[in-house]
Order: sequence, then structure tokens, then C-alpha cells
Amino acid sequence: MSDYVLTCSSTVDLPKAYLEGRGIPYVCFHYRLGQEEHMDDLWEAMDARAFYSRMVGGEDAKTSQVNIEEYMDFFRPFLEEGKDILHIELSSGLSGSYNSARLAAEELRTKFPDRKIGVVDSRGASSGFGFLLSYLADQRDEGLAYEQLMDLAEEKKLLVHHWFFSTDLTFYVKGGRISKTAGFLGGMLGICPLLNMDEAGHLIPREKIRGKQKVMQRIVEKMLEHAEGGPDYQGKVFISQSDCLEDAEGVAALVKELFPQMDGEVMINPIGPTIGAHTGPGTVALFFFGDKRV
Repeated sequence: MSDYVLTCSSTVDLPKAYLEGRGIPYVCFHYRLGQEEHMDDLWEAMDARAFYSRMVGGEDAKTSQVNIEEYMDFFRPFLEEGKDILHIELSSGLSGSYNSARLAAEELRTKFPDRKIGVVDSRGASSGFGFLLSYLADQRDEGLAYEQLMDLAEEKKLLVHHWFFSTDLTFYVKGGRISKTAGFLGGMLGICPLLNMDEAGHLIPREKIRGKQKVMQRIVEKMLEHAEGGPDYQGKVFISQSDCLEDAEGVAALVKELFPQMDGEVMINPIGPTIGAHTGPGTVALFFFGDKRV
């Protein structure tokens, strides 16, 4: 067994069974749906279909990050067991959670001076954050030492590409990410915005594409442009989706056709409530290793 533990938050949007099977403990974000408070517990208490249906039905979804005390409570048992911690966190460009985890680690270092507590800003989100975590777990299982794994996390995080599109602009308008006028016109014209994540971990609109089939094709073209090795890409591919599994499977089929040497099957996961509260249904995201994000 390694002398350190690799940890994350629930915003990796990977299945609970996957994280447990890989030996990766996680701390849960929080959200409010309507008048109810919930933990973002990887869809244990509420399934994704129910969550998105209630959003479409008019219930507001609000999220809150993990606070410093919760991080301290999460980290402390591992330190008491004599384990070092390498914690990978949601992009600081989207949430203050990374800073809270960092401050918790600073406080705990004074109480456990012999232990190492590293906190890495993934500059990623959803299953893109999970993609980086999965890669690091593979390297950990190969026997990589703590310091080597932390260096590798910093080296690789900006090589994980995040490309998103949405076929439903309702919740982008509701959250103030696009104007009501742009949302109305986009809906009338069938505009599907294509976005990606930049080097600071912010979501950036890149193209406005008319029609779902065209944007599905375009997102895979972006993978051809940026993937490590181009059409000879041999890494893993993850996709996340918010209540639009058929669209995600369509993108996965295109990826399979164009990247025959990829590692295994495309892994498709539901977008969790922390991210999904902001996107609403209709978002598909594609993740892979490629050139450095700028």
C-alpha cells in the first residue's frame, strides 16, 4: 500500500463505485433544489433524471462549495492514520473550493508537521477533472511516489482538454451567462454554443454553431485538431452529459470512428448537480489529452 492517499471532491462527476474501486476518497459539495438541501453525493440520494426534471419544472438549483472546516474534517482522519494527502480540486476559475482546501491544508500542517498535504488546482471540471484524477490514479497504482505524482498533476492538468456544447440555453440565460435576447435568438435559430476551458480554468465561448448535428461533428473536429497524436490518439476519452445521453452516445460513436487506437471505450458519465445546476439539461462535454491549453 502507498503511504499517501489520493483524494478529490464530488465535482469529478465519476461514479461512486468507480472512486471506491480505485481507492479515492471524496468530499461532497452541497446544493439546494427548490426548498431542499442536498449533498452532491454522486447521485446516491437523487438520480440525475429526477434532478434535471425538477429544474425543467421550475425549481431553482443553487450550489455551495465545501468550507474550510469541512475540508479539515475530511483530511484529518488520513493524517491521523499516518498518511500523506494529495488532494485534487475543482478549478479555481469556477469555484473558491480550491482556496478553502488550501487554507485547510495550511492549518492542518501546523498540527501534523510530519505529514505532507498537497492541494492541486485541477483547472478542470466535471469528468474533465475526473479524467485527470483517473490518470493520476493509474500512475499511483504503478508505484509513483508522492512528490512525483504531485509534479505530474501540475505537468498534465493543462493537457486535459475540455470541450462543451449545449442544445438548451435556458439555464445559461437564467444564470446570467448569456443575455435574454441572445438566448431567445439562439433558441429560435437552433444555435448551440461550443465552449472550452482555458489555461486559467474558465469556461470560454468559442463558436456559435447552428444545429445539433453540426455541433456534434464540430466538437469531434476539435479533438482531431488538439488530441495528442491527432487521429492516432491512444489515450482515454471521457464524456459527461446532462440528461442528454443519446447526444453523448452520438459524440462517442464519432470519436470511436475517428480515433480507432484510443484506450478502451469512451466513458460516459452524468454531469453532477454542482455543475449541472449551472448548465441545466442538454450539455455534452468531451475530455481527452492534447496540446497545452491556451
